Amino acid sequence: MKQKTRIVLADDHPIVLAGLRNLILAEADLEVVGEAANGGTAFATIRDTRPHVAVLDISMGVVNGILLTRRLMTEMPSIGVLILTLHEDRAFIRQGFDAGARGYVLKRSAAECLVQGIRAVAVGGLYADPAIASKMFDVIPKHPGRGGAGAAFDLTEREGEVLKLVALGFTNKEIAQKLGIGLKSVETYKGRGTEKLGVSTRADLVRYAAGQGWLIDAS
Repeated sequence: MKQKTRIVLADDHPIVLAGLRNLILAEADLEVVGEAANGGTAFATIRDTRPHVAVLDISMGVVNGILLTRRLMTEMPSIGVLILTLHEDRAFIRQGFDAGARGYVLKRSAAECLVQGIRAVAVGGLYADPAIASKMFDVIPKHPGRGGAGAAFDLTEREGEVLKLVALGFTNKEIAQKLGIGLKSVETYKGRGTEKLGVSTRADLVRYAAGQGWLIDAS
């Protein structure tokens, strides 16, 4: 039997925690292994349970979600962090990804996006709530490689398809199956595409993808 994705939830509102738990329990491949009501207890819970994904609110007592994410990336970098928050401001979005979060979902979109975001983060991908895509323009890398501001136009159609799927959180194997190409071809297209855009990390790619509108269709 395939191992379930282990999740810790951290939010200072008990009703929100209950709602998130119910969303996750409805999925056969996901399980909640811990819950916390503030950033301080969240760190201890994550340390003790070692989940695959930690779902963190930003506005928590003791330690906020951004600071907690930074600490987790320093001490437990293998754990994927997904920010779940009310905050839609560009400043918070930037802080979340810069701190090391791999996903950012608005609470108002949780019913539609949380599970998809968790699954993307669990396999090492990145996920951005489609509702915030238009607010991520100012966190696109400012020096997008040798192609300059118009570098996207230098991508071949296949390179663009592969990079979009990478930004949406698909693994190389899933991309190969989806596009009907070999795994080595996926790696080649991804390598060429990221070189053209001058991006070196998944965080850079997801920011660029948001600016291009690639994350609006996250189906």
